[in-house]
Amino acid sequence: MNLVEKEFLNFMKKFDANPFQIIMNGETHLIGEGNPTFKVIFHKIPNVSEMLTSTSIALGEAYMHGDIEIEGDLYDALYHFMGQMGKFSTDKKVLKKLIFSSNSKKNQKKEVSSHYDIGNDFYKLWLDETMSYSCGYFKSENDSLYEAQCNKVHRILDKLCLQEGMTVCDIGCGWGFLLIEAAKKYKVHGVGITLSSEQKKKFEERIKEEHLEAYLQVELLDYRDLSTLNMKFDRVVSVGMIEHVGRENYERFMSCVKEVLKPGGVFVLHYISALLEYPGDAWVKKYIFPGGVIPSLREIINIAGDLRFYTIDVESLRRHYNKTLLCWNKNFQEHRREVAEMFDEEFVRMWELYLCACAATFMNGIIDLHQIVFTNDVNNDLPMTRWY
Repeated sequence: MNLVEKEFLNFMKKFDANPFQIIMNGETHLIGEGNPTFKVIFHKIPNVSEMLTSTSIALGEAYMHGDIEIEGDLYDALYHFMGQMGKFSTDKKVLKKLIFSSNSKKNQKKEVSSHYDIGNDFYKLWLDETMSYSCGYFKSENDSLYEAQCNKVHRILDKLCLQEGMTVCDIGCGWGFLLIEAAKKYKVHGVGITLSSEQKKKFEERIKEEHLEAYLQVELLDYRDLSTLNMKFDRVVSVGMIEHVGRENYERFMSCVKEVLKPGGVFVLHYISALLEYPGDAWVKKYIFPGGVIPSLREIINIAGDLRFYTIDVESLRRHYNKTLLCWNKNFQEHRREVAEMFDEEFVRMWELYLCACAATFMNGIIDLHQIVFTNDVNNDLPMTRWY
């Protein structure tokens, strides 16, 4: 074993909570004690200095480049390994621009576009028919991904306590399924906002297909410009969007919601959350969600109280997101060849790593998913029980 291999092996020895094998140059090395839970074959050894700068980026890029192979199931290996992310090294000084990127409107539009404007044809391959790119809700073990996404949307609509003729704003509306269902079921008037041109284009097509032009509109708009709509809404909903605004903008985001929500109005916030306030994973920020930061539950609740948002209900859907991601990965693997033809093998490996790693971190409790129901100041007209 040469010096590079020795240094690398010594670095990896701290990840010993679940035993696994490292194979280098045909030699097998056991990390931890007991029967190995998975095997990792290294065709090229990551530089230890790069591992110290960012363990996440070094290992993530090694997988993307094919320098690492997992023997067996990728998700299973990541589930056993990523519970130890607290032992990862991250040099925040070296990675300052990556971890703490600008929250200017121009940069945030660029960051959002870099993910969501990859192309509707790409997302169609592995999302369900609703084109929902957020956590589903599995009422039963046998629910399909499509059924879970429909369940999720209608659960949110129930939480909004909608009535015919109400006005609804969806901040980060995606491809529009939630507002379309709201308009069809409740005859509400909805406005969706997004920073993704691809999503806006698809949503507008769906509005025409469903003949909902009299009920729905979609705007390419930053949440900070909500007031330019010159509208007050009975209800506001935001699904998987606050993760993109940056920690220093959480209060601003909530203030913008309050500004356009009528007194007593209901606001449902659905977002990936965390127990503590972390700056975010360096590999995810570099390759998947530039600028993405996950709020803790407590900081959102604290901000809400300061703004006189009353917290009516909080629900965790953590394991539902684990199952959603595994469904996405199954679909993704079924269309692996088509994705490779659209992009390349490195892109495929990047996305399968992202999907499986996220599924693993939800199952490990590293991240969570919360739906919170707020009212803008006191509302004594809503049912006293969990009406949904």
